[in-house]
Amino acid sequence: MPMNKKELSESDICMKFINPAIEAAGWDLQTQVRRELTFTDGKVIVRGKLWKRGKKKRADYVLYWKKNLPIAVIEAKDNKHTVASGMQQALGYADCLDVPFVFSSNGDGFQFHDRTGLSDTTESALTMDAFPSPEFLWERYRKWKGLDDALVPDVVTEPYHEDATGKEPRYYQRVAINRALEAVARGQDRILLVMATGTGKTYTAFQIIWRLWKGGHKKRILFLADRNILVDQTKTNDFKPFGAAMTKVGNRNVDKSYEIYLALYQAVTGTDEEANIYKQFSRDFFDLIVIDECHRGSAREASAWHDILKYFSSATQLGMTATPKETKDVSNITYFGEPIYTYSLKQGIEDGFLAPYKVMRVDIDRDLEGWRPEKGAVDDLGNEIEDRIYNQKDFDRTLVLNQRTKLVAEKVVEQLEANDPYAKTIIFCEDINHAERMRQAIVNANPERAQEDLRYVMRITGDNPEGKAQLDNFIHPEERYPVIATTSKLMTTGVDAQTCKHVVLDQRIQSMTEFKQTIGRGTRLYPDAGKLYFTIIDFKKATELF
Repeated sequence: MPMNKKELSESDICMKFINPAIEAAGWDLQTQVRRELTFTDGKVIVRGKLWKRGKKKRADYVLYWKKNLPIAVIEAKDNKHTVASGMQQALGYADCLDVPFVFSSNGDGFQFHDRTGLSDTTESALTMDAFPSPEFLWERYRKWKGLDDALVPDVVTEPYHEDATGKEPRYYQRVAINRALEAVARGQDRILLVMATGTGKTYTAFQIIWRLWKGGHKKRILFLADRNILVDQTKTNDFKPFGAAMTKVGNRNVDKSYEIYLALYQAVTGTDEEANIYKQFSRDFFDLIVIDECHRGSAREASAWHDILKYFSSATQLGMTATPKETKDVSNITYFGEPIYTYSLKQGIEDGFLAPYKVMRVDIDRDLEGWRPEKGAVDDLGNEIEDRIYNQKDFDRTLVLNQRTKLVAEKVVEQLEANDPYAKTIIFCEDINHAERMRQAIVNANPERAQEDLRYVMRITGDNPEGKAQLDNFIHPEERYPVIATTSKLMTTGVDAQTCKHVVLDQRIQSMTEFKQTIGRGTRLYPDAGKLYFTIIDFKKATELF
């Protein structure tokens, strides 16, 4: 009995018609084709204390020139659909995956959409025996990317680092890595990548460096960060495969026998010429410099970072940030150029790679109405308080209202006790003194928990070695204490607090850059510990501004 295509399932159409067609065109089904590739986790949807995952994105076929380089997507449908009925779905997948060639098929033929702009027609119909060969699509891909030099593809096709766990880059990390490598291959020497907090910037940087280093395209590399914890975390975690080829610059001495250098920028710059140990390297010593969290001042004309970048101007320089800074004084884009790729906080939440958040706004009467001292009122030191109306701009900066600090602490404790007393919580304060007063207020608001363990609440600020010593314990998923960290600036970037469930804003935030960096401490998912969303407790109306 002749086969009736209309009765075949989508899976049958793939096996009997699409697979043979692409194999006949020269595609290796084992090494160049991935079937039913799921590339997002599905958005976390929270309803009260319940949650579920939204639908994951899954492509029927992704075709690769090399293992790390996808160039085409095919969406399959059963024969009850038209040839082109899967095209819009496939175009959405292709846009995410950054591939230019898009196909839809129902087993009768292929609808072909070429996003490169190099075809006479953008979309056309193909017969089943006219599927393009890998070589044809690769050649057109190269032209689309401006990779015409015969030597250039070696940079782009260098394999990723693979470990025994089978970990590989997520789809957006792969796009970021490949776009960076393609920019290097084209000779671009200033590159900017924008990736939301919690999306793996350091792992992405590692894979970029690994592929360029392994292929011999960049032989000596400098990775710069502005927090010691960032350098140490990078060295022991993501960059560990570099092994003996890697060193951390410090102690004011330079060993030029290594290939991968990690440095805290304060460790290689100083207030006088003798302290600028980066000048012990020749100007052309490094082939590649990667600047982590480059929004924190690396592009500012007067900054020490800028001096380093200017000194090593012949090197390819890659800036990575969650929030590109644009002010009248600072512009990452002026220095690095437009971002070659942006993966936003919103997209990360939509894809299910980042935790969504709930906002709890707490309005305090004094913040709303302001406060004016009674005539002749004095402060704790006996000094007369200036007679004027004080408002939110003044509180915990020029004026301290102890009752206000007490109220904030009580509200935070109330939230924890009603849900989970051991939920990791970061309270962002105006300055170090405010952070210390907040620590005291939390202790007094919840003395039982503080007596259980002296580390229940800790001030973790740059001036406090005891607090900084507990930072690793705070961010470690298996460590119960500290539970609450009061801080000002130290923990706004680079602290990988996977289990943080509360971000408390008692700090006046006026820029989107600072806001995103601050709430970024809660955006990491950690399902094993029940961390699927986080709560922003806002005492300073920051969430209304952004």
